[in-house]
Amino acid sequence: MIKKFIYLEWKAFTRSASFGANLAMKILIGFLMAYFSLIFIGMGVGAFYILKKMNLEPLLTINKFLIYYFLFDLVVRLLMQAIPVLNIKPLLVLPFKRPTIVHFSLGKTAISFFNWAHALFFVPFSVVLIIEGYDVVGILFWLTAAFSIVYINNFLNIILNNIEKLFVVFLVIALALGAAQYYKLFDITTFSGPVFQGFYETKGLFLIPFLVLIGLYFFTFRYFQNNLFLDAGLSKKEDIATTENLVWLNQFGTLGTFLKNDIKLIKRNKRSKTTIFMSILFLFYGLIFFGNSQQPEIMHIFAGIFVSGGFLFVFGQFVPSWDSSYYQLMMTQNIPYRGYITSKWWLIVIATFISTILASFYLFYGLEIYLTIVAGAIYNIGVNSHLVLLGGAFTKTPIDLSNASGAFGDKKAFNISAMLLTLPKLLLPLLFYWIGLHFGDKILGLALVAGAGVLGFVFRDTVFSVIEKRYKIEKYSTISAYKQKS
Repeated sequence: MIKKFIYLEWKAFTRSASFGANLAMKILIGFLMAYFSLIFIGMGVGAFYILKKMNLEPLLTINKFLIYYFLFDLVVRLLMQAIPVLNIKPLLVLPFKRPTIVHFSLGKTAISFFNWAHALFFVPFSVVLIIEGYDVVGILFWLTAAFSIVYINNFLNIILNNIEKLFVVFLVIALALGAAQYYKLFDITTFSGPVFQGFYETKGLFLIPFLVLIGLYFFTFRYFQNNLFLDAGLSKKEDIATTENLVWLNQFGTLGTFLKNDIKLIKRNKRSKTTIFMSILFLFYGLIFFGNSQQPEIMHIFAGIFVSGGFLFVFGQFVPSWDSSYYQLMMTQNIPYRGYITSKWWLIVIATFISTILASFYLFYGLEIYLTIVAGAIYNIGVNSHLVLLGGAFTKTPIDLSNASGAFGDKKAFNISAMLLTLPKLLLPLLFYWIGLHFGDKILGLALVAGAGVLGFVFRDTVFSVIEKRYKIEKYSTISAYKQKS
């Protein structure tokens, strides 16, 4: 039966309308995986000798900070690791046992890069420890505990992506611990370090994370098995309908109509509501960089771009996918592409402006820091807003807003493809800022970044013409891609 599932997965991949794009993206991702694999192996081999050279006890030092290693791993998973999706509804009317469907879907995560990549660090590091005279049995127990926690994160990622209340609780705890450590209010490593060291020193302690992993797997299995019903977990949940006129937008004509639709979409769907929540989180991104003397100065503009561009990145990168459920109908109407694109652009501009105003608390770090955020906002409005709209013509990922709570539903705001398309939006302002720092000072760097944004704003009509032309070229391939499940 599992063999049959693998066959169906392969057919779904090769027969996809966007097979060429998917294949090219997977090849690119493969190169990135190879690159990061080499980095992990190098870290695993070199960590021992680097720490020794710093007069630190290697295993004790690694154990002290493992708590943040695993927390960071979980955050990365939540943002980037795709939840395995099967076309479940057709399978439920076929002679497939529900436990088999769930076991296969959960089993797919076991071979994910996000799991086996950790072996490229832990295994070489463990081998070096054994060579250097550490107790072999103790190291094997420690390694078993580490991999148990890696897979605990794997199943926590699935649970947190399907039970929203738990996701919020985790996010609050992670942010609180990170802030407390950063500002030296509370050091959790004082308590976590001895626990991880105990996996090596205390025989049998490794069984605790191992048993937790087994329990979490069965909890996840039961949760999804109980939701595999056409009339329950996989059905659409109907809410009481409410109407909003937003008549004040009528004065903007066609543009106002599009804006009303976007505002209603954001307010009425869980996945689109997440963009507002994520945008608020982006406001605090600068706390990592501003006021931290350990960070390179060039990273300030990186923070400035993110602080003001949260909505741009989490909402803009999925235009026009937000409208994928009715995109075919929309294309049969007499709707001008220019009006559609312009409405999305104005929504991004308004959100960027509001974010910049809300970020005024960074004046606490000084006027120069806030000017960095303002320069980043101008660049987002003049350049990045155009890039995300242009990228939307090529990102043909349908979004099923009604499936936000379904079994195995993927309601992430980020994915690996979107992250790759984000890179040019970040590298260009870094280049402009670096040129300014190299040939002058911070002010020149900020002026170059803001100047690029101003030029983009001035020539926006020309840029919109290019974007409109590209959307028309990609129109039918986009419609075809939206007919398929992501």
